[in-house]
Amino acid sequence: MTLLDGKTLSQKIELNVQAGVKELKSRSGSVPGLAVILVGQDPASAAYVNMKKKACDRVGFYSVTHEMPEDISQDAIENTIKMMNNNPNIDGILIQLPLPSQIDTTKILELVDPSKDVDGFHPYNVGRLTTGLDGFVPCTPLGVMELLKEYDIDVKGKNCVVVGASNIVGKPMAALLLNANATVEICHIFTDDLKKHTLNADVLLVGVGVINLIKEDMVKDGAIIVDIGINRAANGKLVGDVDYENVAQKCSYITPVPGGVGPMTIAMLLSNTLKAAKLNYKEKN
Repeated sequence: MTLLDGKTLSQKIELNVQAGVKELKSRSGSVPGLAVILVGQDPASAAYVNMKKKACDRVGFYSVTHEMPEDISQDAIENTIKMMNNNPNIDGILIQLPLPSQIDTTKILELVDPSKDVDGFHPYNVGRLTTGLDGFVPCTPLGVMELLKEYDIDVKGKNCVVVGASNIVGKPMAALLLNANATVEICHIFTDDLKKHTLNADVLLVGVGVINLIKEDMVKDGAIIVDIGINRAANGKLVGDVDYENVAQKCSYITPVPGGVGPMTIAMLLSNTLKAAKLNYKEKN
């Protein structure tokens, strides 16, 4: 069994982004800029935004976080996004989800300029991904593809089963795998007999937020396991959606939690923001 080490790869990507920032600065005099909207006091969201801020500092980005109260109005968030859309120093805009119930999340995501949509959630970028065109791809599934590539895992022709059908992870993950010529199956909360599907997987990718959902008897020998879930267990430990201890003994490759997909998500955010900055610079020149 080989560990798919996202932590080491993310550090390598950060160094590449850092070099890209220096090159862009020497040509344009500017550095990539990332703006984040954080609404409310959710500790997990705040911690994640703080990790993103530190990563931006490490690679030399300009970054700003707009912290807003839980009871913020739709208009106030929309006005902030419009301001960021028009700010030439901001190349990437990130809306930290979830947003409070009084906010129309779809409307907010659609308001972000697609050329600054470094999270890849705008319908324009979703459409480009689905049709195999270049655009911005959601950071977590993009990070998974980079991790597989790093370990020379070619999904072409393989049976890939994605458990979870969210717009943020499951659906874009399936689209990326399909674009890479994999045979793709998506399972979700209404899937009958999950085990029947997972046993067929050469590559099993799981991201639903349920501790130990995937047990040893649900995985075939030699399968490649990508655990995208991250949950806090009763003892305070961070764990994934896969029963790691037991499943690891059966598979050929597996991602640890933490240290697998998590660091790759932030690395891809940096990579997407640098890409946006380069495109922005090209447009100006």
